[in-house]
Amino acid sequence: MASREEAEVQVSELELLSSMFPRQEEFLVTDPLALAELQLAAASEAAEMPSSKVQFTLNVKPEVPGASMVEFSMVCALPFKYPTVPPEITVRSPLLSRSQQIQLNSDLKAYLMQNCSGEPCMLSAREWVKDHASAYVDRELSSSSVTTSNASQSEDVIFTRLWIYSHHIYNKQKRKNIIEWAKELSLSGFSMPGKPGVVCVEGLQSNCEEFWSRVRRLTWKRILIRHREDVSLEGGGHAEIQKQRKFSTLEEKCFDAHGPRGNHMDLGQLYQFLEQKGCADIFQMYFGVEGH
Repeated sequence: MASREEAEVQVSELELLSSMFPRQEEFLVTDPLALAELQLAAASEAAEMPSSKVQFTLNVKPEVPGASMVEFSMVCALPFKYPTVPPEITVRSPLLSRSQQIQLNSDLKAYLMQNCSGEPCMLSAREWVKDHASAYVDRELSSSSVTTSNASQSEDVIFTRLWIYSHHIYNKQKRKNIIEWAKELSLSGFSMPGKPGVVCVEGLQSNCEEFWSRVRRLTWKRILIRHREDVSLEGGGHAEIQKQRKFSTLEEKCFDAHGPRGNHMDLGQLYQFLEQKGCADIFQMYFGVEGH
């Protein structure tokens, strides 16, 4: 768990990024609650340490011949012990083939391990991507390097579970999108419409992030990732992924809707449902009280 000193360093670096890249198209914190918890931890010794890592996206536009406007997205997370340990960064771009993306991320990770241990390094990482990313677009990777990269990636497969909170989920099209996108991305979990709205998705980290990217672009009064769980899977085969799942599919769950518009769910039944799935502790993270 992060110490106050580490929390202070992380907050300072995030504030610097925010001041240097004020537009959401450049820098966006994807979990405001985690940031708020980190700020509290940095401000007071008495404050509780954050329950989840701060997640954010940095978008970079390196000069790529013939495609200068295409962005490279750096999907980032700060481990609790950062900067003692390196940040978690995955670079993506529609210009990159799968093998090119694997090689770029492998080289970035090596750069961070060699040059940034113990010091804040998000700006250095961004500069590295800006300076080097375009070189990967036209690179023809040898079969040996691709095989090696795929082997290293198979060791680093991450299973993720996202717990998403919304002020409300009423719109029928949004409810349909949630179900269809989860199915498309091989995610399981559940969606509870009404007020408040609760969505849980679980599966490969990249698929969960794609789901969140789509969902948060819809119009919401308020939506955020309340909590996330990441588990590194050695080998990352289908059987290992299935073992981690707490839900078999993604379905919409309604719990005795009531209230003037019939849109308030019975939270006691929600708690019982979470308890059955081995997720009862999540209830307090969502609502600030212990369930019963």
